[in-house]
Amino acid sequence: MSQLPRPAHTRRLRVAAVAAALLGLLLAPAAVPSVAVPRLPAGPGSAPTVTAVASGGTAVLTGYAIRSAAEVPDTAAAVSTPGYATTGWHRAGPRSTVLAALVADGTHPDPFYSTDQQRIPRRDFADPWWYRSDFTLPDTSERTSLDFSGVISAADVYVNGRQVASAAEVAGVYTRHELDITDLVRAGTNTVAFRIQPNDPRKHLTLGWLDWLQPPPDANMGIVRDVLVRRRGPVSLHDAHVVTGLDVPSPGSGPAELTVKARVRNDSREAATATVTAAISGTGIVLREDVTLRARETRTLVFAPDRHRQLRLQRPALWWPAGMGPQNLYGLHLTATVAGSRSDSVRHPFGIRDVKASLNSAGARRYTINGRPLLIRGAGWSADELLRWDTTAAEDRIKAALDAGLNTFRLEGHIEPDEFFDLADRHGILLLPGWECCNKWEGQVNPTGTGEKWNAADRLTARASMAAEAARLRDHPSVLSFLIGSDFAPDAQTERDYLDALRAADWPTPVVPAASAVTTALSGPSGMRMTGPYDWVPPSYWYDKREGGATGFNSETSAGPSIPTLDTLRRTLSPAELETLWESPSAPQYHRSPSRTFNTLKLFNDALARRYGAPRSLRDYVAKAQLGQYENVRAQFEAYARNATDSTDPSTGLVYWMFNSGWTSLHWQLVDRYLDQGGAYYGAKKANEPLHIQYSYDDRTVAVINRRSDTVSGLTARVTLFGTDGTSLYDRTVRGLRVGGDGARTTAATVPAVVAAAGGPDSTYLARLTLTDSAGLEVSRNVYWLSTRPDVLDYEASNWYHTPTTTYGDLTGLNSLAAATVTATARTTRHAGSLSTTTVTIRNTSSGNTPALLTDLHLVDGRDAPVLPVRWNDNQISLWPGESAVLTAHHRTADPADGAIRVRISGWNTPTTHITPSSF
Repeated sequence: MSQLPRPAHTRRLRVAAVAAALLGLLLAPAAVPSVAVPRLPAGPGSAPTVTAVASGGTAVLTGYAIRSAAEVPDTAAAVSTPGYATTGWHRAGPRSTVLAALVADGTHPDPFYSTDQQRIPRRDFADPWWYRSDFTLPDTSERTSLDFSGVISAADVYVNGRQVASAAEVAGVYTRHELDITDLVRAGTNTVAFRIQPNDPRKHLTLGWLDWLQPPPDANMGIVRDVLVRRRGPVSLHDAHVVTGLDVPSPGSGPAELTVKARVRNDSREAATATVTAAISGTGIVLREDVTLRARETRTLVFAPDRHRQLRLQRPALWWPAGMGPQNLYGLHLTATVAGSRSDSVRHPFGIRDVKASLNSAGARRYTINGRPLLIRGAGWSADELLRWDTTAAEDRIKAALDAGLNTFRLEGHIEPDEFFDLADRHGILLLPGWECCNKWEGQVNPTGTGEKWNAADRLTARASMAAEAARLRDHPSVLSFLIGSDFAPDAQTERDYLDALRAADWPTPVVPAASAVTTALSGPSGMRMTGPYDWVPPSYWYDKREGGATGFNSETSAGPSIPTLDTLRRTLSPAELETLWESPSAPQYHRSPSRTFNTLKLFNDALARRYGAPRSLRDYVAKAQLGQYENVRAQFEAYARNATDSTDPSTGLVYWMFNSGWTSLHWQLVDRYLDQGGAYYGAKKANEPLHIQYSYDDRTVAVINRRSDTVSGLTARVTLFGTDGTSLYDRTVRGLRVGGDGARTTAATVPAVVAAAGGPDSTYLARLTLTDSAGLEVSRNVYWLSTRPDVLDYEASNWYHTPTTTYGDLTGLNSLAAATVTATARTTRHAGSLSTTTVTIRNTSSGNTPALLTDLHLVDGRDAPVLPVRWNDNQISLWPGESAVLTAHHRTADPADGAIRVRISGWNTPTTHITPSSF
């Protein structure tokens, strides 16, 4: 609850600074496209690859030799001199924390299994660590610079034996640094060395892990973004970007105006004239202008539509979120030539779209994009615990989120590298980046957090961080807003600094003062609330418009624990921990949270036992957890969707807390570490179907939600209730339904309370909802397990993380479901490249009336290990006798060494079987 303070344990450098250097970062150069580099092996004693930098080129340092400074007796000048011996040092990749390198080379155990992370001594990271790398230059005829961010927590920087920056200047993970090293480099081999300072997120403006997971022992010290060596001519380009203005007289259409801006800098000791050319791909626009600069002069160059009419586009190709339209992108290519030779160039993509986020009559922030309304169906994104970047893994997670019907990620701190935002642009997922809560970032304003108060140097670091991230992210059409506060808004001076930096960067989308319900003098009301919950509540909770229920914009909310599949649990926990998981419901769980509030599964386990019956085994516990997570996550998203069009206090957005975890976790995740998908994921996927039929726990209405852009007519809804013995209790069909687009809803029917109770007092019953189109094709199917005894909540006893339940619904009748029999056939088709599709036709062949409840399909290899990642069109389905379904899985082609792919079929009341697909 936003009005209640959070205890210090709940969530979530001292750095001196040279003021002039940090203020210079407010005009940080625009981010250059990342250069793809191969993944490099790590091993103690191996030398890092030498990076070759071509004339006029930009190269990424491809790796480092690293070692604790406590083990290096030599001077900084010696360590940073070419030829210095690094025998016995560790090998690190181009972006690596210290621990990531030590895990990769086998020095320390896998911190993701059991309690192995506790075996890693924290004292190993109490001293600075050296990061040393070599690069070669063919000559010294050009200007040479180091360009980087991503240092945790701060660093002294040396080149060829000379210090070029101190830890007072290079402080904070998000600050951007360009160091001119022209006078220090030589033809041939050169050396750069960073002396990385230890990190403490309570003291430094970096990042931490709050109560998300057990924090890594090194606190992520290292270099986690690319370090670039850039070579340019006498005139260089900086801060290049495109300001887009879109007029939307009607949704999805309208003219656009483009303004191209860049700073042009003469780095030489004499006057120079540069010809700057701006080309925009997809438009045929090519603009040129000559710029004469005095020695060391910098000037802002603007190509504006009032002087260049070509920059007025009458029919621009707009960028849309996935499911609303195509992800059209343009490209800016800016070049500076001096005396006919290229001196510098910049190229990067951008998109044209219009984002509005006004406050509705209830004070909630409501987003529109290109004039169309947008219910935010989001989730919190987590980086890898060791901040290891993997483009393929990130893309897999983005695709999984879109497949589950999500449209937004919130990044609370942990703002990922450039490739992440490129992927979001390409795939059409929206992003809400912002600063972190509860540690140093909120040290000035959060009385319950752990962050230290700021000094003058911290203020400069914070402002420089805002300027650098604004310049890096502003041209990405996927970025919906920036949240300059999380649990608390910044103080007045910090807010002014942030807003000044954003304005200087031409920030194009709404700025939100906090993720909680606050009002600031400069930004006004946030239009958001942070009411949780963060731990278990029943499905009916989401339908009540109080606490975390479906109204307004809830920036963090979920029912907390998310027990992964049995496959993942066996990869995560030791045999003893697996037994404790189901036998000791109140025991602390290392893989839940370091927080005393969240370190057990007690609330979740108590509810599971009361509603479904006490678990009889690990397998039974996991099966009940999947049922509980499916119904709860589904209800959360369905309630927000149903209430989005209410005339009073409508819901405008939710951020499920969270989408993924940075390690192997038992809470706050829709997908687990290995991208396996269980009840939580498929509950979200079901709720977020483009055209969807759903049941309301509060008033028993059956609604149809249409997320497509166009109105749909001629729909038929059918509602059938069953007892657990298969007896039909109620059956109604409603024809001729019509529902508008963009999230509109229509009510198809209301189930009478007397019918719902027909199975007897405190009984369990099932509801099957189907929706067919005008041609009779089933377009949505939804099955609920319900109780005639409602869950009763004690709202007066609510706290910031949950609302107590005083009476639990009775779903124990599911334990008496008769066994069901299913049969299936499957085929796998291999496509070009490394992709395959497996299609499964499954049928309930039982002779009685009992459904096969929550039937799960998993692709497995010859060892019965899941084939991951995989995207099913539907899964965890429920079929009545005689019913069938065709399910399709898209996946990577299996490695023959792992054995033939099989389909493993299991369910609540069906035995586990395997079938082998035929291949085409």
